[in-house]
Amino acid sequence: MTAFAQATFLRAAARAADLPPPGPPEVAFAGRSNVGKSSAINALLGRNGLARVSKTPGRTQTINFYALGDTARFVDLPGYGYARVPQSLREQWRELVSAYLQSARALVGVVLIMDARHPMTPLDLQLIEWLGELRLLVLLSKADKLSHAAQATLVRDVRGQLGRARATLFSSVTRQGVEECRDLLAEWLRAGR
Repeated sequence: MTAFAQATFLRAAARAADLPPPGPPEVAFAGRSNVGKSSAINALLGRNGLARVSKTPGRTQTINFYALGDTARFVDLPGYGYARVPQSLREQWRELVSAYLQSARALVGVVLIMDARHPMTPLDLQLIEWLGELRLLVLLSKADKLSHAAQATLVRDVRGQLGRARATLFSSVTRQGVEECRDLLAEWLRAGR
């Protein structure tokens, strides 16, 4: 957790030209708008407010980079699937994320965050397919909003659909899944050095 505790905001990239040069290993966070990406990043880093949280979908409009000391980075990608922004802006986000993913030589894996109440949407499945062989961890966020029985059924069903990827229940409110996720991401980052 030591590198996670050293997290600082590094840079926001609104265009491909704004992306930082290759550096230490990176883990990218992806998911639909308003699914809890920023809340998950804050929970994993043990920091409130480092990644800006909003109830308004579509707030993250840039790729935000967080330095974990000098040894690693977290990368918060704009959310997808939010319809209340102009098509031109959605296309700009898609191109920016695509440019990042295609040029991210230091990317060691992707954390795909899905709302536990609405997992495996067509857009989620499309992203999973597009990511190909990249390491993938699915966080089923807002798990605290489900009963224990519903959580067990959900995780079994999602794991059955994912095949190679891992899935875990997650709540930034109750901290469910935080330590498990930290341990796995630390392992990914160590392997990427």
